[in-house]
Amino acid sequence: MKRRYAALMTGLSLLAPIWLKHRVKAGKEDLLRLSERYGQAEKPRPKGTLIWMHGASVGETKTLLPVVERLLATDKNRHILVTSGTLTSAKLMEDSLPDRALHQYLPLDAPHYVRRFLDHWQPNLAVWMESEIWPNLIFETHARSIPMALINARMNPKSLRGWNKRRRFAKRIFDCFDIILPSDTQTAEWLAQLLDADMPVLGNLKYDAPTLPFDIEEVDALKEAMGNRPLWTAASLHAEEMQTVITAQKSLKHSAGLILVPRHPSEATSRMIIADHPDLRFAIRSKGQKPTPQTDIYLFDTFGEMGLAYRLGTLALVGGSLDSSLLGHNPLEPIRLDIPTVTGPYFSSFAEVYQPFIENNAVVTIAEPQKLTQVIGDMLNKPYMLENLRRNAQDSLTLKSGILDKTVASLETLLTDKTS
Repeated sequence: MKRRYAALMTGLSLLAPIWLKHRVKAGKEDLLRLSERYGQAEKPRPKGTLIWMHGASVGETKTLLPVVERLLATDKNRHILVTSGTLTSAKLMEDSLPDRALHQYLPLDAPHYVRRFLDHWQPNLAVWMESEIWPNLIFETHARSIPMALINARMNPKSLRGWNKRRRFAKRIFDCFDIILPSDTQTAEWLAQLLDADMPVLGNLKYDAPTLPFDIEEVDALKEAMGNRPLWTAASLHAEEMQTVITAQKSLKHSAGLILVPRHPSEATSRMIIADHPDLRFAIRSKGQKPTPQTDIYLFDTFGEMGLAYRLGTLALVGGSLDSSLLGHNPLEPIRLDIPTVTGPYFSSFAEVYQPFIENNAVVTIAEPQKLTQVIGDMLNKPYMLENLRRNAQDSLTLKSGILDKTVASLETLLTDKTS
């Protein structure tokens, strides 16, 4: 299977220029940095220890940042290379990485691209985040005796079903890692059975992620611009659930404004939303439009402002949870901002993150998406309920802290054992 996969990816690499050109036209690749997808590097390898850390997209790379900062603080001769595969994650890294850390796009998983990438960077340690697995990168890294860690390991039911169809191949892949730190019970139990090894649950690194930044003066100014009325934020919304949220706002618009944050903001998405709802008054943030007391929906179709979007809300709905085809998103971002949080019934990918908050009455779960209007309306009219949610959520969050410390300690041990 390993050889067949390598041969397949070698063959497909012949089509890579066509595929990447199409992605550039679709706004999904950076034309000026396409060479990185072929494993080429524009920057020299820094001297000293180089730790390579990979996160697929914005969520994973954002979770990596505290780990990056802690590892760099320990040793001034260390440098960190962060790889990812999306434009938005590259922009986040450009704005957020500290000194002695740099970003490159992950090479496509063809053997010759992988070898070119590793020949240049020669990392002393490779750290993979969560669940994005590229077999050729893993096999080639392992073959060079580079120590490897899989941190915050998390696989949803769909991923596990896929791996179960290729268990022998999966075992070869996951056997390459020197340490694996599962973030949830489901992943830990599956890996323990696959590898016939002890696999304790460490917990999700997102519990120890920093609070999303926001400008309090801008929060106050925008609230005043919208008439100092109640606002609710619906964030990370997918197309499948957009209609449910906007229908709810049509009923709530006389008493509350909506801060609407699409999961994948784009000009085309914004145009479609507005064209489909001519009876609603929108302000579009990406176009610099200012909201007013008459604005029904303030469309946050920008990047890097989730902290501001959440902080504007009296409460927050975490999207990806109102349609049965979806798996949920991270509720910890609004919770950490002290915003009472609501979710729909579909959040299987984050079930273990939600569990302690639901058990402690710290998150409201809407059992039926069609009841969204009623639930949001009731909550906005019950300040005591919102205050209870805040208090319970902060208690639950405190109980789950410390995962960052344990993760960094494990990586330090691996660095000491393998790179000394």
